[in-house]
Amino acid sequence: MTQELNFSGKTVLVVGGSSGIGNAIAQAFLAKGASVHVWGTRADADAYADSPDSNLAGLQYEQVDLSDSQAIENCLPAFDSLDVLVLSQGIVLYDRAEFQPNNFRKVIEVNLNSLMDCCARFHHMLKASAGSVIVISSSSAFHSTRGNPAYGASKTGAMGLTRNLADAWAADSIRVNGIAPGMVPTKMTKATTDHPKRVEAMCAQIPLGRLGRTEEVAGVALFLASPLASYVIGQTIPVDGGLTLR
Repeated sequence: MTQELNFSGKTVLVVGGSSGIGNAIAQAFLAKGASVHVWGTRADADAYADSPDSNLAGLQYEQVDLSDSQAIENCLPAFDSLDVLVLSQGIVLYDRAEFQPNNFRKVIEVNLNSLMDCCARFHHMLKASAGSVIVISSSSAFHSTRGNPAYGASKTGAMGLTRNLADAWAADSIRVNGIAPGMVPTKMTKATTDHPKRVEAMCAQIPLGRLGRTEEVAGVALFLASPLASYVIGQTIPVDGGLTLR
């Protein structure tokens, strides 16, 4: 198993890998020997020095505006081959802002449309390497997300896109799968995880009785990209402590 989780000589791109779950995934692949590139929103890696869930050491960083499909299409990546594409980008707007049509579209553009843009941009590289795509959805794909219709719809859409791309690209020897994390403390989830009463209420709904950790999601990403999952396509694996069982 150790050998099958060795990514030495492999190139990995983690879109949204500058912080949170995406960053943990990027660091996990780096620890397994991969050359890891990350895309983020800030100007350079130094701009994340104040972010507590960012560790860009050893990663090759590039700023890309994921709300702009043309920017994705025109990007000139710092690599000429790609073995694993992890799509971990995502935004959420609180205080019922997503009920406004313009804000709804903004979230969908980043959380769903940019997934397809990135997949299309790197399809030729992934076909050449018989590579793997991992789409980070959310446990929100399985239930309503009160106050965040765009986030919920985008994550449900991401799960559907995973299934359809897996079906379409299997003939190209590209495996497409997904991960649906539950509540994991990150910059994005601070609205819940910074409030003890909210955390207590959330944990009461989780069979394991606790929040998740970013490294627990990263472990599943390593599995899905490895030969251990060579016969797995189109699946979105919940990593949620059992939240979606209830």
